[in-house]
Amino acid sequence: QVQLVESGGGLVQAGGSLRLSCAASGSTFSINVIGWYRQAPGKQRTLVAAITSGGVSNYADSVKGRFTISRDNAKNTMYLQMNSLKPEDTAVYYCNAGLSLYYPGNYWGQGTQVTVSS
Repeated sequence: QVQLVESGGGLVQAGGSLRLSCAASGSTFSINVIGWYRQAPGKQRTLVAAITSGGVSNYADSVKGRFTISRDNAKNTMYLQMNSLKPEDTAVYYCNAGLSLYYPGNYWGQGTQVTVSS
């Protein structure tokens, strides 16, 4: 089993920045890919960004150039630096662990709210 705990969400004005963190514990040796998904009210949960243990990453088109995903394998922690935030980035952001850069794995965090005001 893998446990994921997110932190770093909050309220920010448009154009501002936030950094999300996801700390993994448990059977972390089984994690190849860790990523962020988000879900806005009334919408499906979608991929934001994901990264492999080797540092290969994948981003949603809507966040390319604004968000940066990174991970510290020694600390079992992943980060999402979000810059130039827009109101449409408002959502609950979930950490996810699995095997694919394009589809979610079986492990989810509890989510952290990001709200961007205009």
